[in-house]
Amino acid sequence: MKHVIVALGLIFIGQSLPAEEVKDFGRDRLNSSPRHADWVDIKSGDRTIKAFVVYPESKNKTPAVLVVSEIFGLTDWVRSLCDELAENGVIAIAPDLHSGQKLEDLDAARKATSALPKEQVKADLNATADYALKIPACNGTLAVCGFCWGGGWTFDYAHTNPKLKAAYSFYGVAVDNLADAKKEAAGKKYEPVIYKGAGHGFMRSGEPTNPAVREGDKKARDEAWARWKTLLKQL
Repeated sequence: MKHVIVALGLIFIGQSLPAEEVKDFGRDRLNSSPRHADWVDIKSGDRTIKAFVVYPESKNKTPAVLVVSEIFGLTDWVRSLCDELAENGVIAIAPDLHSGQKLEDLDAARKATSALPKEQVKADLNATADYALKIPACNGTLAVCGFCWGGGWTFDYAHTNPKLKAAYSFYGVAVDNLADAKKEAAGKKYEPVIYKGAGHGFMRSGEPTNPAVREGDKKARDEAWARWKTLLKQL
């Protein structure tokens, strides 16, 4: 059994999204990427879900990273982040946990996401993880990352799937149940990082191509990516 390492917990302090709408972006990066990407169908129980996969430009087998979206669904931004992960040498696979919904209205996104059954989300993550490990280009190493709602799921999923080698939670709600926390305690390393001046969602709002980019968030995003790239090389 491989150890689950919650390797990166990126935490925010007291700042929430300022607007009721969060505009999507990232299509330009996807359209200009030299990397191969696919939409795939994955069986999850009696359902079939979609997932977006991006492959690195590598002749060798590589780790796979499961990407769990924010409350806005599998947006262009999430898919562009998958491309950025693949640029850094891993297979990135993001399941469409929202069944095709891409939401920009904050209230609608909250309602749609809170309506998702937890057991369904967990089943879809398990199905995607199993699919990822069977990709011929995968070397058998699996990690997970997530953002906001997906960051919370990253913490939760880290103690339920023993196949994970690492988990990278970006501003997600940490595990607060003692019994679950004990599952992460033995042989695991947890390294939280706080970026001063960063707001919630800084990986998205700090993107240089974001029309509403915030300078403090851009600095935090750059620092987080520099750290993350180092950790990805350790998979």
